[in-house]
Parts: sequence; C-alpha cells; structure tokens
Amino acid sequence: MADGDGPEGVTAQNTFIRTFTAFPEHIDELGHVNNTVWVQWIQDMATAHWDAVARPEDRAAFFWVVVRHEIDYRGNIAEGEVVSASTWIEGPAMGAKSLRRVEFADAHSKRLVSAATTWAMIDRATGRLARVRPEVLAPFRAEDLLRSS
Repeated sequence: MADGDGPEGVTAQNTFIRTFTAFPEHIDELGHVNNTVWVQWIQDMATAHWDAVARPEDRAAFFWVVVRHEIDYRGNIAEGEVVSASTWIEGPAMGAKSLRRVEFADAHSKRLVSAATTWAMIDRATGRLARVRPEVLAPFRAEDLLRSS
C-alpha cells in the first residue's frame, strides 16, 4: 500500500508521522521515486493529519485545497526503500490559508524532500473560502496539546 503503508501517529510536539514505501509504480526512468509521487505523498500526509487530529465538527464543516507547493528535492529513494514523513502546521493562519510543512527522511535520517505547502480552507456548505479560526487549528498546536495533557 503506497499511501502511508507504515505506522502513523502524532508526537508530543504535534508532528504527524508515517512511513511510505517505494513500489514499482512509483519509480520513474531514473530508477527512483517520481516527483509526482512525492507531491501525492505530501497531500496524503496533510489529509491523514487532518483526519487524525481535527475535531469531528471541523472535518464535517470544512475541507482543504492546495494553493501553492514549494518543494526542495535533496535526494531520492529506489524501489523497496522506505521514507519516514513528518508534517506540522507552521505559524498562524492567514485568513483562509494555512502553511503546512512536510519532510521526508531516509533510513539514515537524511532529509530527502522538504515542502512548504499553502492550503486554503473551504466551507463545505457554501463551497467558499472560510477564515481559519483559532479553534480549528488549536488541535494541531503543540502548546495546546501539552496544556490538555
């Protein structure tokens, strides 16, 4: 299973973690994971983090769309190799937008791919942009998680 085939979870710092394995369908002519696969894994991480941490009422009321991807490729993996992915929300919301970081590291903890992705929150009922209120992001904040412990 390519879309997060390993264990997942949220750390004490509220970083969401899971692993991905490179399967034959992910490999390009250069013998490593194709860039489009990394983009899909970035989206898979964001979606899984939202599903794991967001309040049920927020998951029911809103969904997210990508506005911008900024990706740095520093390395790659071949078929059968595994990467560990981590993601977190960075900084405050900016109106309807929020910045998410995603990093992928190999078995030796070498950072291979880093992404800064801007997402916009959409109201399911209206189909329009919705301002990201503090209570929507609160479950994703380390300080809020630590206060509730």
